Amino acid sequence: MEHGVAHEAFDAGEARYELVVSVDARRSGQYNDAEKPRMRQRIYRVLESALAQAGVVRDAVHMEDRGDGVLMSVPGRIAVSRLLGLWMVEVHENLREENGSLLVPLGLRVAMHVGPVRHDSRGISGRAVDLTCRLADSSVARELLDRERADLVLVVSDSLYADVVQAGGKFIDPARFAPARLALKEGAVTAWFHLPGRPAPDTGALGPEEPGDGGVAGTGGVPAGVSAGAGGAAGAGGAAGARGAAGAGGAAVSPADPSPGAVDGGDPDSEGHEDDEDGDASVRYAAQGDLSVHQHNVYQQPVHIGRVTGAGPRKD
Repeated sequence: MEHGVAHEAFDAGEARYELVVSVDARRSGQYNDAEKPRMRQRIYRVLESALAQAGVVRDAVHMEDRGDGVLMSVPGRIAVSRLLGLWMVEVHENLREENGSLLVPLGLRVAMHVGPVRHDSRGISGRAVDLTCRLADSSVARELLDRERADLVLVVSDSLYADVVQAGGKFIDPARFAPARLALKEGAVTAWFHLPGRPAPDTGALGPEEPGDGGVAGTGGVPAGVSAGAGGAAGAGGAAGARGAAGAGGAAVSPADPSPGAVDGGDPDSEGHEDDEDGDASVRYAAQGDLSVHQHNVYQQPVHIGRVTGAGPRKD
C-alpha cells in the first residue's frame, strides 16, 4: 500500500471520519531552490518527531507531501485529543528547537478538522480535506503568525472546537482559543485560533486584508471600505473590543457570536488556486449612528467620508 498506511477494507468509494491536518510553511515562496530542501527536512523532522513523542505510530498516519507543507489524516482509532494536545505541544517545542539556530525562523500554520475522508492510491480527498487546507491558508492565520512573531499558529474548525476543544483536557485549554469569521469559497465559517504557549490571540485587533480580499482579518475590525460615523461601530472583537464599542456608543457584538466579524477571501485553495471571488455578501454590520459601505470604487478627487462635527470648516 502506498503512503505507508495500511487501511482496513480499503475502498476509494468509502468515506471514513478522520482527523485531517494541514501544515503550511510561512512564506515558502521566499526560499530559494537550495534552501527549500532544508526547509522541508525541518518540517518533517518536527512533525514526525512529535508523533513519536506523543506515542502515535508513524505508520498509522497518512502523510502527503505538499512541497511547502504536509497533508495528514489520522484514523479514528487514535484519539483526536492526543493530536490536539500532546502532539501540538511537541510540535511547538521541536519547532522552537529548530529555530534556535536559524537566522530566518521557520513558521508553521497548522489546521485541523474532523470529517469524512476518502482514500485512493494517490492520497485523500473530500470536503473535510478542502476545508482544512483553506483554514491553514486563511489570511487570519497568516497575519496572526506575522503580527505575533510566533513560530506556530493552530486553527481548528468550529465543529472540532465544539466537540473536543471546548471540553478541555490534557494540554488543551479552550480559554486560549479565539474565534474569527472567515468567508471561504464554500461559504462563511467560524474558525478558532490558538498560539501555543500564549493566551488567546486578539483576533479583533487584526488589520485589513490585502485589497480584493473582501474584508478584515479578525472578529471585530471594520471591513475595507466601511466607515462608522460618530457613535457608530462595526462589530467588536473579544471582550475588550465589545466594551470599547459599547462605551463609544456603538452596538457591541458579543464575542460568542463572531458573525459580524471578519471575512476572509482571496486565499489560495487547497490546490493553490487564487480565489478571485468578491467578498461574502452575507456579512452583517451592526452600528448606532452613521454607517457607509464603499466597495470597488475609484475616486478621481479627494473625497470626504463621514459626518462633519464641530464648527470648523468642512474639508472636502
